[in-house]
Amino acid sequence: MSILETFWGSGDQLGVLQMTIRAVVLFFITLMLLRLGGMQIFGRKTSFDTIIVIMMGALLSRVIVGASPFLPTVVATAAMVAINRFLSWLASINGKIDLLVKGSPLILFDDGVINWRNMKKANLSYSDLIESLRIETLKESLADIEKAYLETNGQISFVEKNNN
Repeated sequence: MSILETFWGSGDQLGVLQMTIRAVVLFFITLMLLRLGGMQIFGRKTSFDTIIVIMMGALLSRVIVGASPFLPTVVATAAMVAINRFLSWLASINGKIDLLVKGSPLILFDDGVINWRNMKKANLSYSDLIESLRIETLKESLADIEKAYLETNGQISFVEKNNN
């Protein structure tokens, strides 16, 4: 048995040490791919970023447990990151592609009126809206709110009335 096989293993007969080494190596590869991809995992992210992160996890986990070969899986993951990066770049220079990739915010509340059609479209209840209001503005009433949006990242934002 070679040193590489002892530490890296092969197939689905992997020991604890081999899986641990694979996990550590893939952690750093994944970190590098995410940095190259420009994705903000813990900040604002688009649905495309979320899809890429889920798919990366699904693909790379197969390498850790020995269900897929290392190099082809890492290359496929890098290709997904490159596609995401390319689509993000295209979206930044073309409004139609930006709308397709990121979507547009939904108006949930405008000038004293709740837009129930958009609330239903977003599967939000009145209590969801008020909960977000409390979290975001520390207020319990829409009386001081001019507009509320469901943003493309899934958060609800509020524009307060200008009481000058």
